[in-house]
Amino acid sequence: MKVKVKQWNAVAYWLWDVRDPDDICGICQSNFDGVCGSCKEPGDGCPLLFGKCSHEFHLHCIMKWLQDNEGCPSCRRPWEEVEGSTITASEAPATQTAA
Repeated sequence: MKVKVKQWNAVAYWLWDVRDPDDICGICQSNFDGVCGSCKEPGDGCPLLFGKCSHEFHLHCIMKWLQDNEGCPSCRRPWEEVEGSTITASEAPATQTAA
């Protein structure tokens, strides 16, 4: 028994595999417990920075972003840092993974 395909229609889609968007940097798309593009090792050398607009980013990512832009990359409001908000990876709350 032979089958001859006369017509074939391919359908595809893609999406970001992001389980919790609150656990990734909106600029580099890396996890907060990982490193940004400027760092080589995770840990205290790659702190997080929180804005008054409630968005958070790696310190290196937002500083690089603000060199060419004025507002938050997520909501475009003027970027204002929450005073004393810079935290290191060791101070960040642990994330839970779903089984």
